[in-house]
Parts: sequence; C-alpha cells; structure tokens
Amino acid sequence: MSLLRPKKQPLLGIDISSTSVKLVELSQQGTGYRVEAYAVEPLPPNAVAEKNIADAESVADTIKRAVKRSGTRNKQCALAVPSSAVISKHITLPASIKEADMEGQIQIEADQYIPYALEEVNLDFEVLGPSAQNPETVDVLLVATRSENVEIRIGAANLAGLTPKIVDVESYATENAALLCSNQYHEDGPDKIVAIVDVGATMTSITVLENDAIAYTREQPFGGKQLTEDIMRRYGLSYTEAGVAKKEGQLPENYVPEILEPFKDNMAQQVHRFLQFYFAASEHQSVDYILLAGGCASIPGVDELIETRLGTPTAIANPFGQMSIAGRINAQRLGSDAPALMIACGLAMRSFD
Repeated sequence: MSLLRPKKQPLLGIDISSTSVKLVELSQQGTGYRVEAYAVEPLPPNAVAEKNIADAESVADTIKRAVKRSGTRNKQCALAVPSSAVISKHITLPASIKEADMEGQIQIEADQYIPYALEEVNLDFEVLGPSAQNPETVDVLLVATRSENVEIRIGAANLAGLTPKIVDVESYATENAALLCSNQYHEDGPDKIVAIVDVGATMTSITVLENDAIAYTREQPFGGKQLTEDIMRRYGLSYTEAGVAKKEGQLPENYVPEILEPFKDNMAQQVHRFLQFYFAASEHQSVDYILLAGGCASIPGVDELIETRLGTPTAIANPFGQMSIAGRINAQRLGSDAPALMIACGLAMRSFD
C-alpha cells in the first residue's frame, strides 16, 4: 500500500478524525476543480482516541453513513495516517543510482532512521530532484509508519465497502489543500511562510509551509471538546446536549462573555505557543500568514482575535473558494464546514496527481 505514490483514478478523500468522518469528492474541470460530493458524519464516543482507531467497526459504520449522506457512488478512496504516527526524513543519494536499485538502497538507508524492524512498517519514498548543494546527488523524501496504523484504516474502509488506493499522511494532505488557498496569502507575492493551524475537537496541529513546501509539523492535544465540556459543566447538560446547543446557538446570553471568549483567548494562546515551537526549531522568528483550519476555525471572530494578539495576518482556510459546486450540495453549509475539510480535500486531490 503506497504512502505517497499517486494513482490516477477518481478517489473519495476520507478523513477519520477523533470525532467524525469527513468525505470529499472532486472532479477536474480544465485547470480547476468541482465539488461533486461531501459529508461530515459524527463518530460514536471513543471510537477514535486522539486519532488512534479503537473501534474499527464503528468507524466503518460511520464511513458508510458518510458515503450514503454524500450521495456518491464512488467506491475508491484515499485515507491518511496522523502525522504524529509517521517518521519522515530527507536523505540524499547518488544521482547515478538506477531506478531499479533505488528501493534496495532506500531500505538500507531507512534502517538508520526507523526505530522498528522494517517488516513492521509501511515504507515509501519520493525522489524530490537534484540536491541544491551537490548536483551529483538527489534529495529523497523517506516516509514510514507502523503497519498497524495503515492496516486498521484499510480494514475500516473495507468494512464500509470501499477500496483504499492511497494511504497518505495528514500533513501532506493539508499541504495539498493549502495550495488551493494560496489566493488567500499570495496576494502580495509568493515565497511566503504560512502556518496552517488546524484546531479540531481533541487535537491541534500546525503545518508550516515555506515556499509552498512543508518545513515543520507538530500535533498536541487541545480542541473544541474543551469548549463543549465547559458548556456541560456550566449549564448542567450532557455532552451531546452541550454539543447541539453549541452548534445551534441555543445558549444563555452569558455564554459568550463567560465561556466562549475565554476559550477563544485560550485558542489564541495555543496558536502562539505552536509558533514558538516552530521558531525554536527553525531559523525564522516570524510567519507571513496564518490559516486557521479545523472545526474551531468557524468560531466567529477567532481569526480577528488571533491576528490582533499575534500581529500576523490571519484568515479562515477555504480550499473550495475557487471551485464550482454540484447542484445537490448546499453551498452555505459547505462554506461553513470548509475549514474542517482540509485533509479530506487534500486526499481527494490525489485523484489528479
């Protein structure tokens, strides 16, 4: 099963997060894309814990519901493993190595960087091109993850009646989708440093692009579940009731000043903290742009708050902003869900590599 290598065929992008399954199907129209189908379907509690699948059957049932809700007839899909479950490494090899011998050499090199027996991992590589420092060598991206991370996702998709053709990495899917958002941050020229901060239900990730290529990634626990739990405690609701009330705006007037605003402050602090991690690991001390993704990006005013606090232009990611949309899709709902669909969208784009 390929982690990186493209397969030219229509694919459903299936993003399995901690609280939901998200599905996106795209078609290509000239140099652009059209959204053919999409769905967001909630997972049962504890089916996925911090992006680790604990109940494959529940995940499969949720995928089935997402496929049915979307109306698609496509049965081929692309999946992704969490970036935190992946080891990636840039290595250099002599440019003279023949393609037939490349895989064997990669296996030898991989043994230095992977802390598991090679028979326990899924491994793939991509030749990036000649090395800038030495034209007689080529840069190669090596990617590996424990086989169980791949197999459990393939198993869930198979149970749902789908055939996985690609297993990608979430950060690379995000990178793909971010290129669709480039009109949001390339207005004053290319070569920008862009931080995509994805704040989901239980996990937050940062993917930093330098010149439209991944330079840094990190994940850690934090997300909208904390806001839901605050609502539960404050108003004596169940978790499900709190989630519905949050989504539908059915909360008392004191909700905004007493609960929502402190959560937005906390979210801004988390973004600042993630950026500090990036600055400590790189030669840069600033980014040019912040794109907010994930479900929490849709909280009204959070982009303005982060921009004011951090002094960095900030916008809500929308990979569908330049796309046409199939008539059966509710455009307003798609726009609302767009920040949470970055990974699913990036996976769907693998159809056209």
